[in-house]
Amino acid sequence: MTSNDALVPLSGPGTPDVRPVLAEVVRSGFLEGRHRGSLVLLAADGSVEYALGDPSAPVFPRSSNKPMQAAAILRAGLDLSGERLALAAASHSGEDFHLALVATMLAEHGLSPADLQTPPDLPLDPVEAEAYLASGRVREPITMNCSGKHAAMLAVCALNGWDTASYLDPAHPLQRLVHQVIEEAAGEAVASVGTDGCGAPLMAIGLTGLARAFRSFVLAEPGTAERRVADAMRAHPEYVAGTRRPDTWLMRELPGTLSKMGAEAVQALALPDGRALAFKIEDGSTRALGPVLARALELVGVDAPVVARVGRAPLMGGAAEVGEVRAAF
Repeated sequence: MTSNDALVPLSGPGTPDVRPVLAEVVRSGFLEGRHRGSLVLLAADGSVEYALGDPSAPVFPRSSNKPMQAAAILRAGLDLSGERLALAAASHSGEDFHLALVATMLAEHGLSPADLQTPPDLPLDPVEAEAYLASGRVREPITMNCSGKHAAMLAVCALNGWDTASYLDPAHPLQRLVHQVIEEAAGEAVASVGTDGCGAPLMAIGLTGLARAFRSFVLAEPGTAERRVADAMRAHPEYVAGTRRPDTWLMRELPGTLSKMGAEAVQALALPDGRALAFKIEDGSTRALGPVLARALELVGVDAPVVARVGRAPLMGGAAEVGEVRAAF
């Protein structure tokens, strides 16, 4: 691949801020819609090999920031490993094994689900959500997909004697450490601080910085907080996502891969040799995420059955497939 083909001018004075089309929606042979965005692919040496749109522009990575948040929790002194550490970096599906471990992690530190400040929610996975409602249960904070991260944040606060009631305040010692870890991993300053859907502080960085961060985690020295997070996520991907989720498939079927999606159609991924990618679909449509991710993996040289599985996004007309969402680059 070359870095000059299909590039568009970056936004700036006199330049329209229009992102390129990353995916097309084709129904019955008719181009029904388009999804624009920005994307960056890093070579194994960390250089930018391919870019579309403006990958230097800050975005909210949403849950793609979770590996860095988990590393900050380790740096703050909480000794997590295995499934517990994977769950601390998770957007879990709300399956029974996820919820059971969140409750266990809280109890281990004298906490309970009542301490969680996640908003009450249904399981993220639609299959789990249907089963959950059919059983007569209602939305709860523990069911929200970020409850593993919040349980770990509360646990490290309890360990250090930090206030647990204000653990989501950007000025809290833990959140200041998260801010620092994100800047170190991304190699750039946080451009803005907002509030994520779960209520936690959310730090904006560029897509290139996000790809660098994931690359730094897979290449980190064994035993460091960053490498421990990457190793736990890769060893227990079903705790990072769920049994029916693309991040799980990728980390299971591409050994050594670190993958984490975020809300509003953000995706970051690093391969064990240092190749990495990050992108965001501008309109936040997750239906375009799989096809764009599959094409990006093809461009970085990944050839495996899981790529086609991730990239499949059929459109239905009645009970029949009548089209698809497909990558456009």
